[in-house]
Amino acid sequence: MTDNLALSFIMLFMLKMTKIIEQNPENRVQENSAPPLGTGENGAVSPAELSVPTAPPPLAHLQDLTERARAYVEAASSANTRRAYASDWKHFAAWCRRQGLALVPPAPQTVGLYITACASGTAEKGMRANSVSTIARRLSSLSWNYAQRGLALDRKDRHIATVLAGIRNRHAAPPRQKEAVMPEDLIAMLETLDRGSLRGLRDRAMLLIGFAGGLRRSEITGLDLGRDQSEDGRGWIEILDKGVLLTLRGKTGWREVEIGRGSSDATCPIAAVETWIKFAKLAKGPLFRRVTGQGKAVGADRLNDQEVARLVKKAALAAGVRGDLPEGERAMRFAGHSLRAGLASSAEVDERYVQKQLGHSTAEMTRRYQRRRDRFRVNLTKAAGL
Repeated sequence: MTDNLALSFIMLFMLKMTKIIEQNPENRVQENSAPPLGTGENGAVSPAELSVPTAPPPLAHLQDLTERARAYVEAASSANTRRAYASDWKHFAAWCRRQGLALVPPAPQTVGLYITACASGTAEKGMRANSVSTIARRLSSLSWNYAQRGLALDRKDRHIATVLAGIRNRHAAPPRQKEAVMPEDLIAMLETLDRGSLRGLRDRAMLLIGFAGGLRRSEITGLDLGRDQSEDGRGWIEILDKGVLLTLRGKTGWREVEIGRGSSDATCPIAAVETWIKFAKLAKGPLFRRVTGQGKAVGADRLNDQEVARLVKKAALAAGVRGDLPEGERAMRFAGHSLRAGLASSAEVDERYVQKQLGHSTAEMTRRYQRRRDRFRVNLTKAAGL
């Protein structure tokens, strides 16, 4: 919602400036020849078209500000979010084309039928029914894409809101939580990594700092070795005598995460990071990078956050974590969030410290990550005298 408001504000501001110029006879010039918004495939909005119209010739001196505004618009949402929004818009546009329905203006009846098709698995040939969370994301994508065209999709309209409420009642299911990687599991996973290779040293550092910091996968791969060292960084590290201080940029702003040194070098996240930096010969830029040249060289590019999920899954399977389950089910149980859940479930400290480390705004959110907490510590049945 915040992203949409920021984007709409910039767009309306620039359009108002253009109207003022056009109403002034001294500034009238021939129309701009720039292509109309939404000339991409299926009318998708390309990054170059995001919200900020090109300044007309009389405002040439504002061109630099226009470019800066466009950069801020792109920074309002992550690259992953923009890709998801573009993909959802393409999916909706293709469905409308097959049904002979118009994309614009936004019609709540059309959108209501679309989410019905998504929920029933008939939106696309061979497509499975979408989950409630996927449908909610598709609605957010449509609202965002329409906003870029200066149009508003009324999601409170009964043709959308009532249908969505029915979909939630019929198809909503409890969230599927990922398995928590506990300390003993993590130690077993570390033993599956090759300590004599650059890739092994990197993966070891990623697992340990991800667990000890309770970090999201994007926070792990978004780290730089110092402040303001890359345009795509999401934070940086400062190695101190007693540990490491992470400064991270999240959805709600900046936060600091303190990670103390471990009781043993074999399991210390700080020692693992220092060893990786030393042997990878890193000086600045991204902390975790691709290992190239058959594992003998370190590239300059930042590691994709999907690699964290793959690493956790691969190491957990190799270590035999949850070996009581069939292999197919085990593979579905582990992902990047397994590290965050592991810290929340195993740290024997006041819940407030865990909440701060994970960056949660409420204790209730933190409790969702605690897989092995004492759920019946407070017994209201006995307290009521029964």
